[in-house]
Amino acid sequence: MPPTKTAKSKARLTPSSKSSNSNNPSSPPYPFQPAPAALQPFCATLPPGHVYITHVDPRPAAAKRKLFLIPIGINLAVIGLFVWRVAHIAPYYLALAMSMLGHSNATTLRTAELGWSELGWAVAARAATFLLDFVLGVFVWPWPYEFFVGTTGRGSPVAWRWAVGFRGKEVYVRRSRDGWDGVLRKEKVDLFDLEAPDAREGREAILGRINTATSPMFMQQKTGYLTMNGEWDLDWRGMVDATRLADAKEIALEAFGTVVLLHHAKFGWVSVDLGNGDSAEQDERRRQVMAFRDALTALGKEDLFFRWVEMIQFETDQPGGFTREKQVVAAQKIRDMFKSNGVDFDGLWKETVGTDGLAGMPE
Repeated sequence: MPPTKTAKSKARLTPSSKSSNSNNPSSPPYPFQPAPAALQPFCATLPPGHVYITHVDPRPAAAKRKLFLIPIGINLAVIGLFVWRVAHIAPYYLALAMSMLGHSNATTLRTAELGWSELGWAVAARAATFLLDFVLGVFVWPWPYEFFVGTTGRGSPVAWRWAVGFRGKEVYVRRSRDGWDGVLRKEKVDLFDLEAPDAREGREAILGRINTATSPMFMQQKTGYLTMNGEWDLDWRGMVDATRLADAKEIALEAFGTVVLLHHAKFGWVSVDLGNGDSAEQDERRRQVMAFRDALTALGKEDLFFRWVEMIQFETDQPGGFTREKQVVAAQKIRDMFKSNGVDFDGLWKETVGTDGLAGMPE
């Protein structure tokens, strides 16, 4: 039976939402759960101490290319400004240095020959020059440096685009900014301690921000590149690693779809239940679908996979929901579509996936 989609509301991310494992010391408290096994190779590339959110942006590559041209233009303009400023002001600072060493020049102030007003204006003008260059050097220059080189040890936007290019489906990885995620780096505070006040406050801060960052409205309104804000950075190296693993088929691209990851000293990498269903079942469905897609691709019939997905999407969006009766009708339509293209749907599914139906769905 082909996959179905049921509408589910987003779960409220609080540890008290479920109590099934809250007293079980062998598993994290709800809504935390072991990270998907499929993502373990990716988790191994991430430094602990932060919260990470992965998602796949399906917007057209052309739109992403146009969007990326804007920060390129801005940062090139800033670099141009700095080149001009350095060329303009360097002789002035050199003359000041020579004057301080006792070599008289145009910047030397002969205080005995100047009135108080003239001396005041000269000092104010120099102070303004120093302040301007301080602001440019400390607050403005880091923009292009971070954009082209990177300062966090996690790559840069240019390095990411150079390695990945522009794609129709791209993996984005957000990393929590230092500050509100500090509980993850406190040695004597266990995030999963349900009694400690520091741990409780840390969980509330983390889950509240995760709720906002993964809300459907936010995800639909923002392209992946624009999900950076005061609480989240993009992890450029993480995105390169994720793309590399997807290209090598070590991890299916779809496995990166809206997953929250963080590291715990006892449980290792854990994820957060976002209210999208049972994680193990979701992982198994994803594995089956990806195996089926790979089989169709090998047969030169990858277009059938996308037509299959579109048909299911259409049926699930119809009024009344995707009932059992509708599933049977849709299954027959799919079999007929595959048969007309020379593919036995049931036989290929059984051969490549090894089951008679999709995990968690009725036969």
